[in-house]
Amino acid sequence: MTEQFDEAQKALQDKTIEPSGLVRINAPVFFGQRHIAPWLAGLSERYPRLLIELIQTDEFIDPLRESTDLIFRIGALTDSSFHARIFGTQKYHLAASPQYVAKYGTLDHPTELNQHKCLVYKGFEGPNRWLVRKPNEEWVHYPITPLLSSNNAESLMTAALHGMGIVLFPDWLIGEALKKGDLIKLLPEYEVAIKSQPQHIAAIYPNVRHPSLNIRAVIDYFAEIYGDTPYWQN
Repeated sequence: MTEQFDEAQKALQDKTIEPSGLVRINAPVFFGQRHIAPWLAGLSERYPRLLIELIQTDEFIDPLRESTDLIFRIGALTDSSFHARIFGTQKYHLAASPQYVAKYGTLDHPTELNQHKCLVYKGFEGPNRWLVRKPNEEWVHYPITPLLSSNNAESLMTAALHGMGIVLFPDWLIGEALKKGDLIKLLPEYEVAIKSQPQHIAAIYPNVRHPSLNIRAVIDYFAEIYGDTPYWQN
């Protein structure tokens, strides 16, 4: 009974208290640029007393050691010591510019990848592995020698848009370029990935019974912005 009363009292307080003070957010660099920073003005307008710190890095962040309240993470979610609000599961695409396709041709089979100019993201875990499969079949790793590797996704995108080679990137990064025709999807009858496990886009925070009002306000705001199906997948 006492526990129920405490929860009811906290819920009532949350309705009368506005999020305020500092909330520290950590996010991957390019995801933060594309899908967090553009929406921060709206978050600030909704909660004018909220102070926002956004740190962007593609390095692995240990929430127990870093001074952060909320981490936007992309990957498999395996740590039960943290809560996670999943916004979606990213899908990957192989793509190249129209100029590249006109000059070097398209792909008929994944085995042809090693004959093409490939641009590969290289993070703290090393170069991404390019996995390909037919729907509902097993993933197959196709080794490639990158013409260009970089730890900066934007640089790789720029190179691809200028016809340098093929990229394998998630929908939230490459979707707009595909819709505009700036990049062309390759091997559309196949599924592609960098890992065999689903790669979720989520906000994680410490596994406490009552997360702070600031954390819940930020999560709910971005859940509203992204939608039940993330807008970049529409």
